[in-house]
Amino acid sequence: MQSHVESTYVNLSKGYLLALVVAFGALSLLLVLPFVQYVLAAVLIAYVLHPLQERLEPRTSPTVAALALVLLATTGFVIPFVLMLGVVVDSATQIVESLDAESVQLAELERLLEESTGMRVDLASELTSSGQEVGLVVLQQSPSAFTTITHTLIGLGLAIFLVYYLLKDGRAFVDWIRETTPLPADVQDDFYRELDAVMWAVLVGHVLIAIVQGVIAGLGLIATGVPNGVFWTFVMIVLALIPLVGAFLVWGPAVVYLALIGEPFLAAALFVYSAIVVSISDDYLRPIVVDRYAELSPAIIILGVLGGAYAFGIMGLFFGPVILGAFAATLTVLDEHYHRLEEEAKQASG
Repeated sequence: MQSHVESTYVNLSKGYLLALVVAFGALSLLLVLPFVQYVLAAVLIAYVLHPLQERLEPRTSPTVAALALVLLATTGFVIPFVLMLGVVVDSATQIVESLDAESVQLAELERLLEESTGMRVDLASELTSSGQEVGLVVLQQSPSAFTTITHTLIGLGLAIFLVYYLLKDGRAFVDWIRETTPLPADVQDDFYRELDAVMWAVLVGHVLIAIVQGVIAGLGLIATGVPNGVFWTFVMIVLALIPLVGAFLVWGPAVVYLALIGEPFLAAALFVYSAIVVSISDDYLRPIVVDRYAELSPAIIILGVLGGAYAFGIMGLFFGPVILGAFAATLTVLDEHYHRLEEEAKQASG
């Protein structure tokens, strides 16, 4: 009887602890969700800089090394990204402003509408009225724009602090995870090894190759005189994250554009350059780099990129494939160790 009471008490204690874990885990998730993009960005940057942290720590200290790397990340990643974003926004603005309003030929449109409907429409007045309404909407939305800017600044500050502490205390954090995870050390070693391979495969063989491919394709656009080459280069870098589609969605229409404006030689040159040089950069560099770390199917990349973008926003372009690759790595480790762990559990209980 006493053993039954003790067993019941132990089960209640375990259930209560699990309930606390679930409750506080849910509350913690609510705290993280508003800044999930910045948290993921901090994890990514800290992961990339971690090898440098390990090399610098013996020469200085964890604090000094982490601070130096945070400054490096700020000047080497954040500032260039902000500058590039400014160039892209400026180019997009120029594209919009370059549209000639007179080419719309409002008078001709009014005449066609009157002939087809029998109604006289003053398109100029309608457009002016619509512009005023749009301006009113923009004015009404200005408080939310201010909130967005404030949230972005807070998020960037949070990301910088997280990068610093992930670098400074990252090893202690990993040790804590290993100690609290109810898995043998060899199983954890295999899992982290597989996960590390997936991370580097996506980072180097997916993101880096997309940047290289987009830049190479962008040089072709700039050399052939395609307008707003920097903007379209940025677009191609993003599109190159999607295998089998990639930069063609930009350089293909660019070839057609050059042909339509009476530049057949430039169109042919851009086509040959993009079809050979850009395609070679993808067909040869990606397998070499990816095979060095982990074999990832294009299906995993495509599903991870598209699903990740919907689930996590821009950071999902990277973390989507990582999550699917980590799931595959987990199944691999499970297949390798499950039966052994089951036998050990039976021996321990017997």
